[in-house]
Amino acid sequence: MLIIAVDNDPTMLRDAEQAIRKAEPEAELMCFGLADDALEAIRAQALSPDIVFSDIEMPGINGLEFAVALRTVSPDTRIVFVTTLSEYALDAFQVRAQGYVLKPLTPELVRAELEALPSAPQRERLRVQCFGFFEVFWKGEPLIFARRQTKELFAYLVNRKGASCTAEEVISALWGDTEDLKNAKHRVRNFISDLKETLKGIGMEDVLIRRGQNIAIRPELLDCDYYRMLDRDMEAIKAYRGEYMTNYSWAEPMAGALHFRDKSQ
Repeated sequence: MLIIAVDNDPTMLRDAEQAIRKAEPEAELMCFGLADDALEAIRAQALSPDIVFSDIEMPGINGLEFAVALRTVSPDTRIVFVTTLSEYALDAFQVRAQGYVLKPLTPELVRAELEALPSAPQRERLRVQCFGFFEVFWKGEPLIFARRQTKELFAYLVNRKGASCTAEEVISALWGDTEDLKNAKHRVRNFISDLKETLKGIGMEDVLIRRGQNIAIRPELLDCDYYRMLDRDMEAIKAYRGEYMTNYSWAEPMAGALHFRDKSQ
């Protein structure tokens, strides 16, 4: 779940962040001091937040204008206004805000708004095989990558299980030190673009997360034997035979760690 909080008052934004983290600790949370910045991030990163908690009176575009703009880029996002001014209630509903609460935002208020979210249909996930050779499947068929390095990049992101990384980290981990760092970073950007297009071709582009210079994947959109083993799924544990992403030498330390984990369970 992706939640966004917007408030130009640093104290109120901090309170909102604390309330949201207490109410939904597993959620991915992004906080912004200006609606302009939030909207730019949503557009640039093709984000689809589940819910946005936004102040109304802010410099730049205000909360009402933000809500109208958000409808064009993420129409399914639930918008909840958090304000000290009750006279904006009618305006809020005219821009199709689904919620309106008075400050301060509390965990109880956050939970109430989250419970009002419509239940999302169970979407199909990419099946990722890490045990043995690394492979990716979509609807039972192997996913075709235009470049082997693109597939390796995806394997590395899967291995990180949602932790973000920079181009420099990718280069160091996968291909070691290089004298031509500028050219290497350019190649990585090409591989990232290629991966984005590959995932977009099957309607799964939101698996990939781009935030400035960082890149990561959303683990919850993958059906992965490695992840299921970490979650103590007995079927996955029994399926592990000491081989992990054997097509990539950089994955050998994880194979050893999983072998030790397997023996200790």
